[in-house]
Amino acid sequence: MKLIQPNCRVQFTAADIDFVISVFGSKIDSNECLVKLLADPDTRDEILDDELIFRALLERNGFLNVSSHFYFYILVRHVFRQAGIDDREVADYVSEMLAEFSKTERARCPLPNQSPMDYLFEMLIALQKADDSTQFQLRTHLGNHSLFLSGIFIERIHYRAQYRGAPDVDYYETLGRSSFRVARDHRLAQKYELALVLDKLSDQFHDIRLALNDMSDRIISLGDREDLINKMLRSET
Repeated sequence: MKLIQPNCRVQFTAADIDFVISVFGSKIDSNECLVKLLADPDTRDEILDDELIFRALLERNGFLNVSSHFYFYILVRHVFRQAGIDDREVADYVSEMLAEFSKTERARCPLPNQSPMDYLFEMLIALQKADDSTQFQLRTHLGNHSLFLSGIFIERIHYRAQYRGAPDVDYYETLGRSSFRVARDHRLAQKYELALVLDKLSDQFHDIRLALNDMSDRIISLGDREDLINKMLRSET
């Protein structure tokens, strides 16, 4: 399984840069100057926080030629700031997770010599026999998976809890928070420089989840949500 890192911003494509230029082109004397500004991390972050980019992303929805990394970072960063979550690394991590989980195979949990796992209970069972390194990967995946489902598909969770007796959102919050916390304390969290962001994900899980709920309700189009539901929750139906 791929270990999620807060590196969404370094994966922007030429098309993403072109999109930013199209937004600011008339306000900057030279496109070459803007490209140089985007190459500087601090200036890049200030440009990405500009409301103009967020608005342009929504207004041009359906006619976008940007990467999933760029798309999710701009949306996540915007709703997080509105919710008082101003840490860029947290936004970067969650954006990368969403970009990866939007690919069907990334949301599944593959282990060596085993079929990929779709259900949280399968991953919890696998933890009991996993070696040290695999336990860390499973814990981070459990945290990511819990945040993804409870953040983007909260209505589906409520529906299944009410009509099918499935766990409600409290279960996902508890599992996600505890999984991030255990992963934070693992030796590999220091090796991969993830301890700090995992700590914040654990402590702020509830607020992050609510911000993603807001993003899902107000910003992501119905078509996008239905497409994600069909891809990601096929095994939950």
